[in-house]
This record gives sequence, C-alpha cells and structure tokens, in this order.
Amino acid sequence: MLNLSLYAFTVIVWGSSWIGMAWQVGVVPELQSIAYRFGFAALLIAGWCLLRRERFALPPGIHPRLALLGALLFSINYLQFYTAMNYVSSGLLAVVFSTSAAFVGLFSAVLLRQRVSARVWGGIAVGLSGIGLIFWPEIGALSLADDGSLGLLLAVGGTVCFSLANIVGASNQKIGLPLLPMTGWSMAYGAALLLIVSQILGQELTFDPGVKYVASFVYLTVISSVLGFVFYLTLLKRIGPARSAYATVLFPVIALGLSTLLEGYRWSALSVAGLVLVLAGNLLVLMPRRRTRPTAVPEPAE
Repeated sequence: MLNLSLYAFTVIVWGSSWIGMAWQVGVVPELQSIAYRFGFAALLIAGWCLLRRERFALPPGIHPRLALLGALLFSINYLQFYTAMNYVSSGLLAVVFSTSAAFVGLFSAVLLRQRVSARVWGGIAVGLSGIGLIFWPEIGALSLADDGSLGLLLAVGGTVCFSLANIVGASNQKIGLPLLPMTGWSMAYGAALLLIVSQILGQELTFDPGVKYVASFVYLTVISSVLGFVFYLTLLKRIGPARSAYATVLFPVIALGLSTLLEGYRWSALSVAGLVLVLAGNLLVLMPRRRTRPTAVPEPAE
C-alpha cells in the first residue's frame, strides 16, 4: 500500500507540474528560475532535518556523488526542459519524458551490466517510434534552426539526464546515504551550478513578484520538488530504478489533458497513434517477467 501511495502521489504531482513550469518560461531567465526553485527546496529540507534533529552533514568523500546527482537531476535536466518549453507545448514534453523508462533500461544494461531481454529492446523501439510520430513534422525537416526540432533535441537531452540520475540515485542509496540529506545537498549543488552559469553568461539576478510566477514557484518548490522528489527517491529505494520509472508512463495522460484545456493543444491522428505507441513501449519495458516453474526432475528408475 505504501508503494502504491508513493507511486500515485508522484504521478499526480509531476504530471501536473508541467503547467507550473510553463508559467515560469519567459518571465525570469530559466537558469535563475530553476536555481531559485531547488536552492529554496534545499533550505526547506535542511530546516526540516534541523527540526527533526536529523544529521544533515555528510562525509566530504560523498559530496562528488551528490554533486553529480545534483547536476543530472536538479540542474542540466531541468534547464533543457525549461528551454524546450519555448518551442513546444508542455504536454508534448511530458510525452518525451515518459520514454525515460526505456532509457533507464538501456543504461542499466550498459552501466550496471544487467541483462536486457528482447522484450525490453522491443519496447524501446516502440516507444521511440511513438515519439517519431508525434514529432513527425519536425523530424521530417530536422534542423537545429527549426524551433520544433530544437525543442525535441532539448527534451531528449533532459530525459537522458533524468534517466542517468536514476542510476546515480539508486547507487547512492545502495551505499546507505540517508534520503533527506542526500536530496537536500544534491539540490543545493544543482542550484549552485545554475547560478554560476547564469553569472558567467552575464545575467542580472531578477525575480518576478507577480501572482502567477510566485504561485507556480511555491507549488514547484514545496510540492513538486521537496515532496515529489523525496517520495520518488523513496520509491526508487524500495522498488528499484526500472519499476520506479514506470510512473513516467502516466505523466503524459495528465499533462496532455491539462495542455488540451489550458494551452489549446490539438490532437491529430499521428499524435494519438504516437501517444499509444509511447505508452505501449514503456509498458513493454517495465512489464514484470513471467516466472517459469521449475521443471520436475524425474526420479531414477529402480
């Protein structure tokens, strides 16, 4: 029941967070929006540890792992998705993100040396074919100068980063790192990296006090970041990377529904077929293997 609750909360919160992210695009530079979000989330987690009298400090030798997780999960990943929202709808980005389940399977095979069945490879092919159908107009004239194609490339890059972060996060928890300090420090490193890049690019620090931006900031920071990532990383520890990534299968259902209502996204025959293939591919990748009954060994004749 606990695993189901963690799964349901993750799907609902992250599936609806795409709209909140879209509300922030174009108001404050993406680098700064993400840095504010995860920097403040890290402070909230540190404060919560202090109130609970839980140790927040971690050994120095562990921090390179935390910095890597922060860069993949709380920095580069989000920067690419925030930037991609300038070119494609938030619902379509959620569809691309759902293929992270397939990428997790791929990276598990390459990086963790885990055997991947033919069914999993077939699921990856089906899911990527679905993405091809949804973005067929952009893929048909693929060019970095084309806005749709650039949005697709950025979304795929963000998905790859998230998938690699699953492997790193599972590895960190496997060696016994406590969940809250690990999450808080990783968020802090991700926010710091983004602020450094922002300053290198010469961006002036700014913040929009408007109701829409502040409301999306609070929701994304407290609900989507602190609670969402703590719940997801807990799920990651309990059931592993591949099964946790199954939550991404339902993200497009929620996100595309909201995008249809709020952004005017229009369904076409190709996009419907593509969505079906994406979901089918992910389900193939994450479907549990059937356990075969052991064959009875005949008794020797007397």
